[in-house]
Amino acid sequence: MPVAEKAIQNDPRSREGRGALSGMVMRLFAHWDISLQDQAALLGLSEGSRTTLARYRKGDPLADNRDLLDRVGNLLSIHRSLRILFPKNRELVYRWPTAPNKAFNGRSPVGIIRDEGFLGLLTVRRYLDMQRGI
Repeated sequence: MPVAEKAIQNDPRSREGRGALSGMVMRLFAHWDISLQDQAALLGLSEGSRTTLARYRKGDPLADNRDLLDRVGNLLSIHRSLRILFPKNRELVYRWPTAPNKAFNGRSPVGIIRDEGFLGLLTVRRYLDMQRGI
């Protein structure tokens, strides 16, 4: 098991676990190719949080904040669901969050999350869970 996964499994709220999570979510945002404003919104941060995002990109641990950690957990679950649903199409896995979607009346999942906050995040996650049959 990779060190990051072990740290998260042992104690996701530990400094080491939160450091692993920051790296994972920043890599996810890079794959999704979303703006800094969208990154901040998805993490529940203010639009002016560029410094915080830069620290997370450098590997600083996420803040020990339940809302932030819950958001990251849900974002990573969305990614996991996409990898399960589209195991042979990595391009679609990374494009899906920013593409218009009929299930969301033509809005992108990132747009839903950005505009509706934590409720939007749960909406997207539940949609993917239903697509997976769970």
